[in-house]
Amino acid sequence: MASPPSENASPPGLTPRAETAPALLSIVCPAYNEADNIIPFHKAVSKAMRRLAQPFEIVFVNDGSRDETLLKMRELRSVHSNTAIVDLSRNFGKEIALTAGLDQARGDAVVVIDADLQDPPEVIGDFIAGWREGYDVVYAQRRARHGESWLKKATAAAFYKMMRSVGPAPLPENVGDFRLMSRKTVDAVCALRERHRFMKGVFAWVGFPAKVIQYDRAPRAAGATKWNYWKLWNLSLEGLTSSTLAPLKLSTYFGFAVAGFAFLLGAFFIMKKLVYGDPVQGFPTLAALILFLGGVQLMVLGVIGEYLGRIFNETKQRPLYFTNAIQASDVEAPLRTGEEAQRAAPASRSVA
Repeated sequence: MASPPSENASPPGLTPRAETAPALLSIVCPAYNEADNIIPFHKAVSKAMRRLAQPFEIVFVNDGSRDETLLKMRELRSVHSNTAIVDLSRNFGKEIALTAGLDQARGDAVVVIDADLQDPPEVIGDFIAGWREGYDVVYAQRRARHGESWLKKATAAAFYKMMRSVGPAPLPENVGDFRLMSRKTVDAVCALRERHRFMKGVFAWVGFPAKVIQYDRAPRAAGATKWNYWKLWNLSLEGLTSSTLAPLKLSTYFGFAVAGFAFLLGAFFIMKKLVYGDPVQGFPTLAALILFLGGVQLMVLGVIGEYLGRIFNETKQRPLYFTNAIQASDVEAPLRTGEEAQRAAPASRSVA
């Protein structure tokens, strides 16, 4: 069961909402090869929402699954009219799939949750309580991570520590995508359309008052995780290069440091020759230095290439995703007026 930590102090100027709960809560669930989890997930979410007496819709995003995930979604859609389906044309990755779900969410509050039931839907009640207090973001922080190896926990802790040190907006430790966002926050996130997306960094960058809820993360209900260490490594690189210029700055500093060391070493050898008249020696040392400097140059070029590749992809201005079909839920969306209604209408959002 989740419990808010004591450091959750209300920021100055926070105004509690007059509503006791969102008029409509959109629950966005991106899924890739989660056929065994879709129906249990829907049952668990529905049970939690009935307990809260909360009107809701579930926005499933099929991220190019190769199993019966889409079939299970359609079965649910045929029985439950509050189910929406966004069927992507291929596998675009979780970050893009999550964006597609947010684009179609119509609620005045949106919850992001995975289909594997590692994140318990019961925590959504605590999310709504934070939303009622006036927070625009209420995110879940993992107090315990059951079913994960010590190596994964250690590397995750190192990644979050690094991102807090170099990122423009501090990334909360042990926090995934599981969170509630107000309509204002969702509109802000959907307005950011960069192709290389690291959603945790995007969520942190938009700001807005946030509250943390601690919970214990369970093992997967069924199936195997799609995140191997290679994919996690690439996601870490994506998060680092899409959120900060720190690698470029570090490359510059490292280049200056190596150049300064080479200058001092060269001065030392010149003075040694002038004073002691030593013959030319040290071919192994010279070869090692040449290889070292060549490696440094290739490393720095690699860092520059990562950023250059991202610039190349952004300049092509391709849409973020394409869909085979979008089936909206039959739940009536909250009434909005003026600019807010225009921002919230799914038809007004481009996939670009």
